[in-house]
Amino acid sequence: MTRITVSPEDQLKELKRGAFEILPEEELLKKLKKSFDKQKPLVIKFGADPSRPDIHLGHTVVLQKLRLLQDFGHEIYFLIGDYTAQIGDPTGKNKTRPILTEADVMLNAQTYKEQVGKVLDMSKTNVVFNKDWLGKFSGLDLIKLMSRATVGAILQRDDFSKRYTNAEAIYLHEFVYPILQGYDSVHLKADLELGGTDQTFNLMMGRHLQYSYEQEAQCILTMPLIEGTDGVNKMSKSMDNYISLTETPTNMFGKLMSISDELMKKYYLLLSRKPSQEVEAYVAALTAGTIHPMEAKKSLAAEITGYYHGEAAGKEERDKFEARFTKKQIPDDIQTINKPAGAINLLDLFLELELIKSKGDGRRLIQQNAVKVNFENHAAESLNLEAGSEVILKIGKLRMLKIIVA
Repeated sequence: MTRITVSPEDQLKELKRGAFEILPEEELLKKLKKSFDKQKPLVIKFGADPSRPDIHLGHTVVLQKLRLLQDFGHEIYFLIGDYTAQIGDPTGKNKTRPILTEADVMLNAQTYKEQVGKVLDMSKTNVVFNKDWLGKFSGLDLIKLMSRATVGAILQRDDFSKRYTNAEAIYLHEFVYPILQGYDSVHLKADLELGGTDQTFNLMMGRHLQYSYEQEAQCILTMPLIEGTDGVNKMSKSMDNYISLTETPTNMFGKLMSISDELMKKYYLLLSRKPSQEVEAYVAALTAGTIHPMEAKKSLAAEITGYYHGEAAGKEERDKFEARFTKKQIPDDIQTINKPAGAINLLDLFLELELIKSKGDGRRLIQQNAVKVNFENHAAESLNLEAGSEVILKIGKLRMLKIIVA
């Protein structure tokens, strides 16, 4: 068993960084103190939905808190909801989640475990499946469990409440989901459960049921949902603003460099694994303007890329980025085209080469001084090409183009 050496107060400080809510915080500190004094690790629960097996950086916000707790010496139970996934749960879009077959669930669960291993130390992680205990329930067992919660309490869940108010269908099997998920906490005798802010109700149900079964109730820690590369919407595949853990090092680094300076501060707080004091100092320096945002962003991109591809890969991508975009060096693999001498419309060219999605996007880039000709800002939509010349175009932070003029 790993010895717990970090003080309860310091553990709580690190856990609070970037957290949305800890309920109740005083109770968690008591649990941490008791754990430290008795050198008995807390039982930490995290439930994973195997219907969505592809993991992106948004998911790692919670996973990294689990890794932190694991490094402190606590016992992590990574619970794959293979049983509950076959029941279904309402999504944030107010539609019931499709019910998966057992084969689908197990295939997705294996994919999930492989990706989670990029964050957690799987040799110290207890991977459990709730079918092992929920699958043994008889009909009478289920009815007895459901008698421990009221319809009124279930309808307090925001999604159910909205659908009920709008006279939209709510199926009885949906009511069962949070109760079964809550029972998982009873079975594991969890001390702390983690999840996103969209899971608060389900996490609190676990606490309620533990009280009902006369157990010491778990505390809950919720983490905010992180915006994707567009800086507006929650990171998700459907919005095409996600950074997958399976991205190539180059793509991961490049996507991280594309985020806004303001969003970068949130990424530092939620995605960096450096100590809180160091991260807070970095964010304060960014706010005060004593560190250049570009330098901070390159450091963060290298750090995160290094987590998933190795520290050397993170450093290599930073060096490549600086050679390509910061030090005005031209990469060997630059996209090259031939054009006759004369005036060209840059927006038409960018659209033709799929460097922009629309002329509106191109105009915004020009207005933001994000289009450069031979590394100098270019404020016009047209460009005059002189015979026999070579022109280097830089579009945004990540795209370069060489034009050879006939």
